[in-house]
Amino acid sequence: MFFRFLRLFKIARVVVKYGLDDIAVSGLASPRLARLIAALSFWRDISAPRGKRLRMALEELGPIFVKFGQVLSTRRDLMPPDIAAELALLQDRVPPFDSALAVRQIEKALGAHPDELFAEFEREPVASASIAQVHFARLRDGTAVAVKVLRPGMKRSIEEDIALMKVAAGMVERLWADGRRLKPREVVGEFDKYLHDELDLMREAANASQLRRNFTGSDLLLVPEMFWDYCSTSVIVMERMRGIPISQIDRLVAEGVDLKKLSRDGVEIFFTQVFRDGFFHADMHPGNILVSVEPETFGRYIALDFGIVGTLTDFDKDYLSQNFLAFFRRDYKRVAEAHIESGWAPKDTRVDELESAVRACCEPIFDRPLRDISFGQVLLRLFQTSRRFNVEVQPQLVLLQKTLLNIEGLGRQLDPDLDLWKTAKPYLERWMQEQIGWRGMIAKLKEEAPHYNKVLPQLPRLVHQALTGASERPQETVDLLRKVLDEQRRTNRLLTFGVYFGGGIAAGIVIAQMFARWAQFMHW
Repeated sequence: MFFRFLRLFKIARVVVKYGLDDIAVSGLASPRLARLIAALSFWRDISAPRGKRLRMALEELGPIFVKFGQVLSTRRDLMPPDIAAELALLQDRVPPFDSALAVRQIEKALGAHPDELFAEFEREPVASASIAQVHFARLRDGTAVAVKVLRPGMKRSIEEDIALMKVAAGMVERLWADGRRLKPREVVGEFDKYLHDELDLMREAANASQLRRNFTGSDLLLVPEMFWDYCSTSVIVMERMRGIPISQIDRLVAEGVDLKKLSRDGVEIFFTQVFRDGFFHADMHPGNILVSVEPETFGRYIALDFGIVGTLTDFDKDYLSQNFLAFFRRDYKRVAEAHIESGWAPKDTRVDELESAVRACCEPIFDRPLRDISFGQVLLRLFQTSRRFNVEVQPQLVLLQKTLLNIEGLGRQLDPDLDLWKTAKPYLERWMQEQIGWRGMIAKLKEEAPHYNKVLPQLPRLVHQALTGASERPQETVDLLRKVLDEQRRTNRLLTFGVYFGGGIAAGIVIAQMFARWAQFMHW
């Protein structure tokens, strides 16, 4: 309790020092109280922009608050644009912790001293962030590795700061005129989950393993291999990756890397992760991306730090692909219809009004190179439009928005003349064909074949039981008929093309059964 009181005192001191109370009172519901607090603040110099003062305060409060500011910077649907832009400048410039603590952490997590586990272990860390730091090492077989070690005491520190943030969020919601719309308690709740996920380094290792598997055989992206015998919740050991940070443009040019190709590859990597896999690296700032200059992997991207990943359902992918494709074709009516059909916009929304609003946001950016447009500004205008039409901003897309802004920044660095629309449109069209064309239908039939091979032969028996037992077992009849109808609807959705080309539901069922038996015969 004493330490919590001291922490609260420090937060209050920083709030006063940087005039954050002035930022808060500017939106207080009571103008009289706002004027009173402002009058008492005459002795301070708070002439700097409010966004800058907030950023400096978060940096002084430490790693957890820096992380919180980084998360807030992604919520451009909630934050005023000047504050969001300033928070986006927050970086993990965190001093490393004592190497002796890192050694003890490794010994506790892996059951042996680093000198016993590794042939070499460098005491001096090569990178330090808010959650963990990294040391280079070498396994007994000579493999060069990177050892990521969680900061000691992070869990307790996070829980104490989160508790204070929840109290502050409740006060903001009650006192600030715009507090309810900003949903501060929900934002703190998202941040709480996000931080606790990052505290489990095994989760990060699993994310890396999944991404590496998704890009097996690809000539676009390299992901380090995880050495599971040396991994735990607080320490993970991975393949050491060698490359040039993507922000060091001069070095890349000196090595002969084709920056235009690199920028195009970045777009393809992004869309592959989002639309093919529904699993994407969601922290793609320049510090987490290298470019290989090794002869066998020259010019490929190298991804690092997998604590934050985004996932999308099939519904999300379908919705996004329709919107992106309609957007690239300037079919704003389809964009509006997709929002209403998905339920993200109210059913009574007028399509023509939403179409007109989206057109006003997007039309000015077409036929212009990336250097002349800003995704950030487009997203901001779209969010403003969303509020006007009561469109719900989906939580699962927040990380995608953040990643889009990262892609914009990388694109500006690598190739300001990149035509993002022409680069992305063919990829999306090809992906849509694979999803809804003949190849997509066959792939789905192949995937569902074992299920239909087992279930469809039972349908005649289920129907017979439902009909013959209708008078004696009405509830059972209802349940059986519901099951039959559910299977029929599922079949209808899967075999849309089969039904269209002339078989109806019966033909679709026959095709599914034949395909299942053929797949079983061919050992698919």
